[in-house]
Amino acid sequence: MKLKLAIIGFGNVGQGLCEILTSKREWFKTGQNFEWELVAVSDFQKGSVLCDDGLRTEELLKLVQSSKSLEDYSGKCTKGLDAITTIQRSNADVVVEVTYTNIKTAEPATAHVKTAFSKGKNVVSSNKGPAALHYAELKKLAEANGVQYLIEGTVMSGTPVLSFAKENLAGVQINSIRGIFNGTSNFILTEMWKGKSYKASLSEAQELGYAEAVPDADVEGYDALAKVTILANVLMGTNLNPSQIKCEGITGITEGDILKAKAENKKWKLIGEIIKEGTEVKAEVGPRLLNADSAMGGIDGVLNAVTFTTDLLDDVTVVGPGAGRKETGFAILSDLLRINRALK
Repeated sequence: MKLKLAIIGFGNVGQGLCEILTSKREWFKTGQNFEWELVAVSDFQKGSVLCDDGLRTEELLKLVQSSKSLEDYSGKCTKGLDAITTIQRSNADVVVEVTYTNIKTAEPATAHVKTAFSKGKNVVSSNKGPAALHYAELKKLAEANGVQYLIEGTVMSGTPVLSFAKENLAGVQINSIRGIFNGTSNFILTEMWKGKSYKASLSEAQELGYAEAVPDADVEGYDALAKVTILANVLMGTNLNPSQIKCEGITGITEGDILKAKAENKKWKLIGEIIKEGTEVKAEVGPRLLNADSAMGGIDGVLNAVTFTTDLLDDVTVVGPGAGRKETGFAILSDLLRINRALK
């Protein structure tokens, strides 16, 4: 049985997933017992195409890489549908929701997810908006419709965090979660520690593609806030809203603060923290001063890291990339493989 896929959003992540699926198609078939077929793609800017008999991913990738519309795809297909209609009409088993993240309203992604569930389709997503604002509701809705809602890519991209905690740490009690969840702010702080100004460090991050032209989501802590909310709700069983969590970014850290920290062999890091005390869960995001030679203090550049403090294993730390086209594509893939195993 081939797993039929519909991709909603065909930017870096959607294209990265297609590249991985296409390049490793035979290995997935023989090594993972995973066969797939892409039946629909819809993107607000790039157009949409739907074909129940399957689409040629190589042609779709060539079209967008040459700045052409998806609707220039050859063959008899349905074109020009909006995302909701694409989801409703497709024969996909799984909707891959990878549109842009809106942390304030979580739309239009939440509508995409709910539509998929109403049609009995599983959802795999790296979109932080719905996961941060509506996780409990969406999880319940998925269960009611007999489908899955998997979101590994929402926290540390391709570095497994949610699945690691739920599967590999299933036998322990997690008392706290603490980590560096934003590579852009970590890169800026690392460059400042090397002697650069905040302005120069931010400029370099933008030139390298780590930071957007308007970098507020990263430097003001909003991206880390969304990820902390997801971790708290998914792993701690609470129902926090981002508005309930204190959040401070790195824009207030001065060059003088960096010099003082260096003199004490310490580093500034933007830390997200969740602590469970009995039935109460508290969370916070903000800059913290850490020993330079500590496990978390030694995480530099764009790397992310998370430490789970548990009752049986004490501290368990996972380190890896927290963003990227290929990395997030892999996170989507890992969730697709879970669904494939469940259906088999």
